[in-house]
Amino acid sequence: MIEEKIVIGPETQYPLNGMLSIPEESDGLFPAVVLVHDSGPLNMDEKIGNNYPFKDLAEGLSKKGIAVLRYDKRTFVYGKEMTNHPGLTVREETIEDAILAADLLRKDSRIDSERIFIIGHSMGGMLSPRIDAEGGNFTGLIIMGGTSRKLEEVIMEQNNEVLKSLNRFLQVIAKKQIARLSSKFDNIYNMSDEEAKSTLVLGKYGRAYYLKEMGEHPLTNYLGPLNKPILILQGDKDFHVSIEKDLNQYKVLLKEKQNVTFKLYPNLNHLFMPYIYGKILKAKKEYKVAQHIDEQVIIDISDWILSAVASNPIFTAPAALQ
Repeated sequence: MIEEKIVIGPETQYPLNGMLSIPEESDGLFPAVVLVHDSGPLNMDEKIGNNYPFKDLAEGLSKKGIAVLRYDKRTFVYGKEMTNHPGLTVREETIEDAILAADLLRKDSRIDSERIFIIGHSMGGMLSPRIDAEGGNFTGLIIMGGTSRKLEEVIMEQNNEVLKSLNRFLQVIAKKQIARLSSKFDNIYNMSDEEAKSTLVLGKYGRAYYLKEMGEHPLTNYLGPLNKPILILQGDKDFHVSIEKDLNQYKVLLKEKQNVTFKLYPNLNHLFMPYIYGKILKAKKEYKVAQHIDEQVIIDISDWILSAVASNPIFTAPAALQ
């Protein structure tokens, strides 16, 4: 592949460095994907511990003939400015830049503008339908380890999972902390926007308005009218999201649609890499082990993309994914 340095939003207040991976050979225009990060300040490779899932996707998919655009997340480059902004939402943090990335691809004469997809990982997957609706205008969506639930619900579940792993003494302390957090979350939607902007709910910078704005734009608002090919992937050892509450809930929400494909991978974690400990309490330790995205995930994504025909309203997934 050929890797070209690019800049997302060079004329904006927050230009971001990125990389466009282009396959070396093609008989025509390249299909392409935009990679959208998980939560937190992440670089263009989505470095988590000693793992680089976006670099793996870029290298793997470009070998299959698919161009891949990845870039530093805005909070990674402008973290101090972002965290001090009381009105920060996922729109400023993630959505605007993903739309700019899609626009950049459409202007590239080597890219097939009718076959530009979004791959969202975790929170990026959660936001993908909204990104598409608010200006991304993608051909299809790929959601990796995503959720249709509100972010605060996922945070509470993860805290409760950690609680189960603690000894009795620590459980007493943690239960009180979790109860305080829960009471803060319960009150978010009773606040005015201005009150939410001045109320901290997570650490020194996590304001209620961030969660309130996201919660007032539920995924169901975007999935309902969506009539595009969707590929939803999850590892069965993912301790950040669950099969029952996340993957199966997507199936319920999308049961009337004929252009949705689901794939559950045995023994893969949230990064779609082989699991080691399989417990959220040991997440940092698990992600310190350097690994790569499972090759089958790369194959499935590339087969799905290369089989998509933009002019067809109903998309038939490759047989291996059905």
